[in-house]
Amino acid sequence: MIKGILTILILLLLAEVQPTPAQVAVIVHKRTPVDSLTQAELFDYFSCEVKTWSNKTPVVVFDLKPQSAIKEMFYEFLGKSASRMKSIWMKKMLMGEGDPPQALLSEEDVLKKVAATPGAIGFVSKARVHDGVKVVLTIVRNEK
Repeated sequence: MIKGILTILILLLLAEVQPTPAQVAVIVHKRTPVDSLTQAELFDYFSCEVKTWSNKTPVVVFDLKPQSAIKEMFYEFLGKSASRMKSIWMKKMLMGEGDPPQALLSEEDVLKKVAATPGAIGFVSKARVHDGVKVVLTIVRNEK
């Protein structure tokens, strides 16, 4: 019994120690014809409502597969849970209106794919951004 309680306390302490990201960067391919996005525009791209950029390049959305603080912060900003977004994407797929975003295993994978894919959009922690991509929106956690 005591061993179980100690294990739970240690897990709770470790959960508190893990850093949460200070900022999430929404990134696009360097040649994407936008320099900034609003929350509403970002939702339109991630929900696949808007399928092309202003220069007619297809929008290619990349998501993070594992649940993480970055992913949680991003979807909180959109006002939807990750599971709600999945249901939106599945509905569109079933109606023949598009495929869900490709879910990548790491932020490094998102950075590589966005940098290499014309029309791509994704999100990573701001600290990981490099000059191979363009930041169009920075999300800062609201402290409550």
